Parts: sequence; structure tokens; C-alpha cells
Amino acid sequence: MDTGNWSQVTEFIILGFPHLQGVQIYLFILLLLIYLTTILGNLLIFLVVCMDSRLHTPMYNFVSILSFLELGYTAATIPKMLANLLSEKRTISFSGCLLQIYFFHSLGATECYLLTAMAYDRYLAICQPLHYPTLMTPGLCAKIAVGCWLGGLAGPVAEISLVSRLPFCGPNRIQHIFCDFPPVLSLACTDTSINVLVDFIINSCKILATFLLILTSYVQIILTVFRIPSAAGKRKAFSTCASHLTVVLIFYGSILFMYVRLKKSYSLDYDRALAVVYSVLTPFLNPFIYSLRNKEIKDAVRRQLKRAKILG
Repeated sequence: MDTGNWSQVTEFIILGFPHLQGVQIYLFILLLLIYLTTILGNLLIFLVVCMDSRLHTPMYNFVSILSFLELGYTAATIPKMLANLLSEKRTISFSGCLLQIYFFHSLGATECYLLTAMAYDRYLAICQPLHYPTLMTPGLCAKIAVGCWLGGLAGPVAEISLVSRLPFCGPNRIQHIFCDFPPVLSLACTDTSINVLVDFIINSCKILATFLLILTSYVQIILTVFRIPSAAGKRKAFSTCASHLTVVLIFYGSILFMYVRLKKSYSLDYDRALAVVYSVLTPFLNPFIYSLRNKEIKDAVRRQLKRAKILG
């Protein structure tokens, strides 16, 4: 293909929600409130787990790591989304776009692995309670956490490398609320079928494999719980899994439809709505799910507030 007349794109314009131009300021206020609540909620859980020795167990260590992860996950996209809502220009450099994609996908992959590790932890605690303390040791917990981070950070490298080599000669308008693989690939001036295929294979292995492992863990958990003779025992066992399962269903329910597909795009509004769910709403809801449904975390928050003399 002749590339002599191409003018390489150096920046992109993120269109966001073009049909909502008249209410940008209201969207900004709403998104800002959600973002601040997300930061405060996840930071609170992270600090409470770190400071309260009663919560120094594998389950709550994973919860605190997830809360810390959500701080970076939301920082990859929401600040730029907020800036775009107040700006008429709404541009992002080519390298800035690739960096946003990298951090968003690497931290998203880390979350997939971490949610899988949390499911495995619950499986051991409920299905093998007598061996749990010797199986899920602090050392193994730390190794699993490090493995989740390393696997996540390495995940998008191949995809980013392939995208960085594509020619972009215009148009440069990204039909999405932030930089992501599908909308960016649609702007390339060459065939991107290889990129789409690689993206599909990596996402399928990453998302489907972790989701199936989580489902397998919960099938074993449910079978074990049904064998518990007392109703109180069943409720206690399910209560330790309810928060994690809720987060899994919300997070995976959106990313499965968004990334495990061969088509470059579906309805643009459909893609944008899904993106809001997994990039904004899931991190926002996590602190409420883990704190409101968990007596131990609520009690730990009260203890720390009393220690700080905020509560009498």
C-alpha cells in the first residue's frame, strides 16, 4: 500500500457522549461526585484493613488490594473524562492515548486475576476449612497478589505494540468516552483484522478463563454449602461470598459483552453505556458492596473512628 501521501495523526479527539452536549456541566458534577466517592470509599477500606489487625486475613488482604487497585483503575480514565466534559477541544496525544489504553487494560486484567484469587480463597475457606490455615498462608497470599499484578501489567503489552505500529492518517475522532482498542482500531488506515484477532484471543483467554475459574469455585462452594445441615451455617457460609459474587457479576457482566467479540464495534451508544458500567460504576459500587454487606468491615471502621476520636 502506498504511504507517501499519508499524514500521520499525532492526536485524537474523544467525542464522549455527543448527544448530551447540552448537559455537560451536569454530567461533570455527577461524575465528579462519583469519582470523589469512589476515591474516598476505596481509600477508606484500604486504610481500615491495613490498620485493623483483626482484618489481617487473606480474604480482607485481597479486599484491600482490590480497593487500592480501583484507585489506579479509575485514575486511568475518569480524570480525562472530567476534563473533556469542561473542554471544547477534548484532545489526547497519540502516546497519551496508548498510555491510557495500557493502564486501563493492565489494571483491568489485574482485577480479573485478583477476583479469581478471591474466589479461590473462598473455595478453600468453605470447602476445605480444616486445611485452610495451612493452605492459604500469608506467604502464599502475598505471592498470589504479586502474580496478579505482574500478570496484569504484562497483559496488554503485545496489543499495545501492535497498535503503535499502525498508520493513522485521519479521521481522528474516537467514538467513545476514553481511548480503547476497538474505537482506536477503527481509525487505522490499514487492515486491522490481525489486531482484532489478537485482541479477541487475549481477551478471551484472560476474561473467559478467569470467569470460568470463578464459576468453578462457586459451583464447588454451593455444593458444599448445601451439605451443611443447619440453616444458620448455610447463611454464614453464603454471607462470606455474597459481596465478592456481586462484584464479579457486575464487572464480568459488562466486560464479557464488550471485549469477547470479533466485531470491531456494535452500537456506539451500547459500547459507551457498557464502558460506564465497568469503568465508573463498578469501582464506585465496590466500597458500598463490601462495607454495607460486611459486618466485620463496618465494625472495623467504627473502631478506627473511635480511635481517632471522631466517634464518641
